[in-house]
Amino acid sequence: MGAKDISARWLKASRALKKEDQIYGQMVAQMAKKHSSEAFYALDDPLEAAVFSVLVEMRKEQERKHEERRQEE
Repeated sequence: MGAKDISARWLKASRALKKEDQIYGQMVAQMAKKHSSEAFYALDDPLEAAVFSVLVEMRKEQERKHEERRQEE
C-alpha cells in the first residue's frame, strides 16, 4: 500500500470524526498526498512517507504564519 492509499484511508476515516474535526482529518489526508512521490524515493515505508509529508506541510504552514506575523509588526 502506498502513501496515496494511506491518504485515501485517512480521508475516509476523517468522516468518522466529530463534525467539527472532520475538516482537520481531511487536511491531514491532503497533506499526506502532497509529497508522497518524493518521499517514496527516500523512504521504503509508505506510512513513514505519509507521516513525513504531513510533518513537512505542517512545518511550512507554521513558517508561513510566523512570517505573516512578522510582516504585521
